[in-house]
Amino acid sequence: MRVLIGVTGGIAAYKAADLTSMFVGAGHDVRVVMTESATKFVGTTTFEALSNHVVMCDVFGSEENDANSAIQHIAWAKWPELVIVAPLTAASLGRFANGIASDALSTLLLALPSGTPTLLCPAMNSAMWLHPAVQRNTQIIASFDDVKMMQPVEKRLACGDVGVGGLPAPSDIMAAALKLAARKPEKQG
Repeated sequence: MRVLIGVTGGIAAYKAADLTSMFVGAGHDVRVVMTESATKFVGTTTFEALSNHVVMCDVFGSEENDANSAIQHIAWAKWPELVIVAPLTAASLGRFANGIASDALSTLLLALPSGTPTLLCPAMNSAMWLHPAVQRNTQIIASFDDVKMMQPVEKRLACGDVGVGGLPAPSDIMAAALKLAARKPEKQG
């Protein structure tokens, strides 16, 4: 299966490397799209080594990197049979919920063909997760066809707080994603 993993700029970004490795190890073809903030936590080289594909970080990248050409995000949006965004920050959740295409990942998500199973995995501080604006955005996303959201887990968070906001275990994300993909007919191409 062709799996696209989106990584946003939260401390849990390192877990996306495990998720990528798990999917590749299970025989799936994986590509990764990262926000600029995500690259502050984990470098693109990590994901390129794990996936054996170039990583997309910029919708208007350089000519040296085909994954970052001005229209490559459209081709990449047509490629996956399954999309996972883990972790999903409050900022990226808000962009997707409100149709704001301001980086490679948000642009690609908005360009996904109808019917592409997409699993969003929010991870953030409990106060952020419980904020009315974030909860409103989760309700907007709940109305999107083919998009499901895993609930963050309760745990000790990076800031030291204990509460809801942690990224689920990569194995749980993989299981939920595969279950979501199994409900959809495979894309041709």
